[in-house]
Amino acid sequence: MTSAQKLPDVFVVDGARTPFLKSRNAPGPFAAADLAVAAGNALLARQPFRPDQLDEVILGCAAPSADEANIGRIAALRMGCGNRVPGWTVMRNCASGMQAIDSGLADIRLGRADLVLAGGVDALSRAHLLFSDAMVRWLAQWYAAKSFGERARLVTKFRPGMLVPVIGLLRGLTDPVIGINMGQTAENLAARFGISRTQMDFHSMRSHQRTAAAVDAGLFGEIVPIADGDGRLYCTDDGVRLDSSVPRLAKLRPVFDRRHGNITAGNSSQVSDGASWLLLASQAALDRHGLTPLGRIVDTQWAGLDPAQMGLGPVHAATPILQRHGLGLNDVDAWEINEAFAAQVIGCIEAWKDDDYCRRELGLPGALGVLDERRLNIDGGAIAIGHPVGASGARIVLHLLHVLRRRGGGRGIASICIGGGQGGAMLVETT
Repeated sequence: MTSAQKLPDVFVVDGARTPFLKSRNAPGPFAAADLAVAAGNALLARQPFRPDQLDEVILGCAAPSADEANIGRIAALRMGCGNRVPGWTVMRNCASGMQAIDSGLADIRLGRADLVLAGGVDALSRAHLLFSDAMVRWLAQWYAAKSFGERARLVTKFRPGMLVPVIGLLRGLTDPVIGINMGQTAENLAARFGISRTQMDFHSMRSHQRTAAAVDAGLFGEIVPIADGDGRLYCTDDGVRLDSSVPRLAKLRPVFDRRHGNITAGNSSQVSDGASWLLLASQAALDRHGLTPLGRIVDTQWAGLDPAQMGLGPVHAATPILQRHGLGLNDVDAWEINEAFAAQVIGCIEAWKDDDYCRRELGLPGALGVLDERRLNIDGGAIAIGHPVGASGARIVLHLLHVLRRRGGGRGIASICIGGGQGGAMLVETT
């Protein structure tokens, strides 16, 4: 019996998320806190306990706005959890929502909590536009000037180019250590494993097809509708393309390496707004409130790797879990690997197949095997659904549990790559 199995059980009782709304180059209808509160209110309203009976609220967020500092506490108060329920915020880039779950898991296992609301949120359509450093310095001098003459001289030093904004989202998606953006890391994986543009576009088309089929079959029951201030109702993810095809995707131009690259907007995840929550409970909380769980969290793992190869993070995080539990890739009934880029997910599959990679990078005797893609992202992924960075780690865990439940139970792994060269993975099971 492994040490993970000896730890107290932590259950996922329920969960909910908003629709993921595609950014359309303008601020979306909801701030991040609005999204978190809407999903949380719907989730808490169907529970047999009051919001103020939670032990804590933990929310992952990668890009809160200036007026959403410690957005976890803001959401907790707005959801009616009361002054005594602590709320806090975690940030691990794309895995912020998964980190929130792991933090709640740890507190329950340590006996510090019995009932935790954990999740993630981001409203990337509202990512900041920033002044350049040159403009900030000019403004600092302007406000410090004490005479008309000083300001007149400053006017002569002003240049219109100083007003060109810095796009906060693009700055945030560029690794400050190695100086390349996330899209280029996906190009690196495509070059390393010889992944073609056609392979990427086929994967993307399949993601849209699977998501569209799941929507038609009513398989996204975790989504709760939300309404904006004008009464407009949002009921489903709005980036799914019913007309997606390899020929259509092939017409799109590369975005990150315009001369030699193959990563396009069509085979990348969508920039989105959204929130997702999971309700975590100990056995004592189940008994106290008469709760029936969706499943339980068995194990988690975090890993680091070369930031330039960050998309392989799921390989480095999920492999130790497989080893600890004596599992092969296809002993896992269902997988969710967040689709940051098609090349990134394909790269993970290729890495597990590669003898040299598994020996040199993972310390294995050889290739781990070939992942059956019929088990992977069964209802599509972030290319079709969207990727609100802070929310995605929570979304894939929640949806994985629903997939397992409707299939009669089993084990699943949710895993995600993380900007900066990390990976996260979580093993869950249902009965």
